[in-house]
Amino acid sequence: MNIPPDEVSRVTNALATDGWCVVPDLLSAAQTQALAAECRAMHEARQLTPARVGATRTATPWRGDSTHWFQAGAMSAPQQAFSDRLDALRRAFNRELMLGLVECESHYAVYPPGAGYARHIDRLRDNDARVVSAVFYLNEGWQHADGGALRLYLDGGSHRDIYPHAGKLLLFLSAQFEHEVLPATRDRMSVACWMRQRTFGVIG
Repeated sequence: MNIPPDEVSRVTNALATDGWCVVPDLLSAAQTQALAAECRAMHEARQLTPARVGATRTATPWRGDSTHWFQAGAMSAPQQAFSDRLDALRRAFNRELMLGLVECESHYAVYPPGAGYARHIDRLRDNDARVVSAVFYLNEGWQHADGGALRLYLDGGSHRDIYPHAGKLLLFLSAQFEHEVLPATRDRMSVACWMRQRTFGVIG
């Protein structure tokens, strides 16, 4: 299943105009379920590690998820299917928006009940490599009463709550939008991703 050209155009136009958009069905249902099953199995086997923040990878009480990074050249079949689809979007953004994106990085993220991620921005201090943030959700049968929305803060003081329904992809410009993950009443699973540009060190 490829993303239809008109959907790619819609997404690139929304990213250029609004800085964010939602893709409702990035993968087939079977592909999404395969990712969810793998993520759940890894979580139950304690193969995910508590997340840390910043370039120094510091533990913090304002982030409550556990993660497992996808490793280039050693991805499972579900991970590879997802990464191929995300890379197709990366190439489209380069072609249509001239963003200069050279790679994607991704990890599973699981928030246990009651955990969240306080308001933040995805750019690391003194590092502008991350250009486009993406979150792909893996939660079948999610209800709004379960909580767990990603709250995206928009211009003018408004916000939009994106609930983590299976198969939905949220995209937004990393440097433009503060956001937070609200606590949920059940395990909340996703793949968090960043499309990156090449960065160059400062020559002194």
